[in-house]
Amino acid sequence: MIKRENVDTPQGLAFALTAYFLWGFLPLYIKLLAHIPPAEIIAHRIIWSVPIAVVVLLILRRTKDVLTALKTPKMLGMACVTAALVSLNWGIYVWAVTAGYAMEAALGYYMNPLFSIALGALLLGEKLSRAQLVAIGLAATAVLVLVIDGGGLPWAALGMMFTWGFYALGKKQLPIGPNQGFLLEVLILLPFALAYVAYLSTQGTSHFEAALSTNTWLLLGCGVITAVPLMIYANGAKLLRLSTIGILQYIAPTIIFLIAVFVFDEPFGRARAIAFPLIWLALIVYTTSMVRQMRAKN
Repeated sequence: MIKRENVDTPQGLAFALTAYFLWGFLPLYIKLLAHIPPAEIIAHRIIWSVPIAVVVLLILRRTKDVLTALKTPKMLGMACVTAALVSLNWGIYVWAVTAGYAMEAALGYYMNPLFSIALGALLLGEKLSRAQLVAIGLAATAVLVLVIDGGGLPWAALGMMFTWGFYALGKKQLPIGPNQGFLLEVLILLPFALAYVAYLSTQGTSHFEAALSTNTWLLLGCGVITAVPLMIYANGAKLLRLSTIGILQYIAPTIIFLIAVFVFDEPFGRARAIAFPLIWLALIVYTTSMVRQMRAKN
């Protein structure tokens, strides 16, 4: 086996930037589906992701891992958990964007890496540096500011943070490649998605129409917007250093934040004017610490 050098490559940078920009501008597409219930959108994200993922793995000749996983009860059980978590994450995200809370979706994505390092400390016994403790403290303060001002928790942001944090933790334990894992997850979710879409059809409430209307094309496109960025990212991550991926991951929530403010015209009041800079400061502290640790190891 050839050991891949831990260096950044132009191809890896191109893949990662493409994926993060696609994720960043995703709310513009999701907003076009605002008249469709989030559950129906998620069902079609699952259904139409399957053929794309299958084609990619057939081209890469890596379908054998998925077949092995389907025959391994322990691995299949772990994949069921990650599949449930990612579907919940998608559901919260779609609801947040279509209901006018895209800024909370951005906040959830910003908090993800900080929650992940907190999970690592609590569940995996990983030691936190002083800088990481400061970053987590700043993020917690930002949430507290939003709670005090709004009289309640930012549920969409916290829901996305918790579901994605535990999903990332589960994926770390799942002994299968990212592309294969994605196909395994959508295959697990596929029967439920098909059953739900069939139910909507029998009730006459389905937005997926045989006449190939605008709704039908938009729902068909859900597979592309779901599978393509994820698989592009998976290939980019292999060709970049962890520290580089760590810095680039803030591109998507920043674009979402800007879209929420300047395109969707969501309110940016006093509490958010305090909370978001606190989150940005936390991420600067966290990223600087991470880069220093990576350099010290090299």
